[in-house]
Amino acid sequence: MPRLQVLGFDFGLRRIGVAVGETVTGSAHPVTTLQCAQPGQVDWDAITRLIAEWQPDALVVGLPQRDDGSDGEMAQAARRFSRRLQGRYGLTVHLVDERLSSQEARERLHDRGGRARRDKAAIDMIAASVILETWLREHAQ
Repeated sequence: MPRLQVLGFDFGLRRIGVAVGETVTGSAHPVTTLQCAQPGQVDWDAITRLIAEWQPDALVVGLPQRDDGSDGEMAQAARRFSRRLQGRYGLTVHLVDERLSSQEARERLHDRGGRARRDKAAIDMIAASVILETWLREHAQ
């Protein structure tokens, strides 16, 4: 697999966590959390700036699923967000099962000495990193 730079998103109606990663190392790291002015109102200008800055080859969006693999209540909104990303930027968008990504993000934040219950923005960008790491593992050479 060629070296690809990838942006990952943990989509939410109030916040969208963002991470960046690449296929050669299989690593990802948190970048930022975008705040929605109103629930579900995506800050497309901020996403455009991130795309210009990181110049990703592809995008990854977490897909909320239940334990049985069926779509969670936010799955439709995440799918719509992924379609809009693809339409606006012309990049390939991959959906990844995001089960337990927020739990993993809280654990990582706690391990770093953060306050997992209070720092929701940090949790969201770390969750985006977990989602992106999942995709990178699935698409490793």
